[in-house]
Amino acid sequence: MNISDIKETLGNRSPRIMEIKKENAVFLPIIEWNGELSLLFEVRSDTLKHQPGEVCFPGGRREEGETLKECACRETAEELGIHEEDIEIYGQFDTLHNYTNVTIHTFIGTISKKAINLLNFDNSGKADYISNLGEVKELFLVPISFFQNKKPYVYPFAVKPQIKEDFPYYMLNSPEKYKWLEGEYTVPIFHYKKYVIWGMTARILCHFMEEFKIG
Repeated sequence: MNISDIKETLGNRSPRIMEIKKENAVFLPIIEWNGELSLLFEVRSDTLKHQPGEVCFPGGRREEGETLKECACRETAEELGIHEEDIEIYGQFDTLHNYTNVTIHTFIGTISKKAINLLNFDNSGKADYISNLGEVKELFLVPISFFQNKKPYVYPFAVKPQIKEDFPYYMLNSPEKYKWLEGEYTVPIFHYKKYVIWGMTARILCHFMEEFKIG
């Protein structure tokens, strides 16, 4: 290795988040409905192993060999029961990485009128058509104007390292009373009709609102 090798490697790569364990891509579908812009959410199936019954955006785990954008489109199409060509990506949004080493890449866009007609939303914003009942229990729309007028309840909690007694302080030339750094995590919670939007989905939503000056 020499300086030229380092420069060449840096010139041919894009910066990324270190130590990614689980990489996911989600889609924020913006739908024109009843004369205003709304966001589409899912309620996860009660039979799923992870986070059953919770509200989320369409999306899921990136498979080997696919791009993040391809992942967002594939997962959205599978979960909504539509075709990938019905999905229009406006662009990639920001990335959320949390203390459990889950990394979520986000994309913003819309779905075609044909797909909207297929999902058949009623006057309350709930979809009549659910194709993938193994993963999706409900689909519903929330007007973006709702989030302009409704601030979330935010619960903060401390994230503290739990160091066992067998940690090898002697290898660090450090006293056993080493002061480990602590962090803080926040959990936003929205209530919309019977639905609770919280956790990482709400964190992404809050960031979306802040970035686009909503509320």
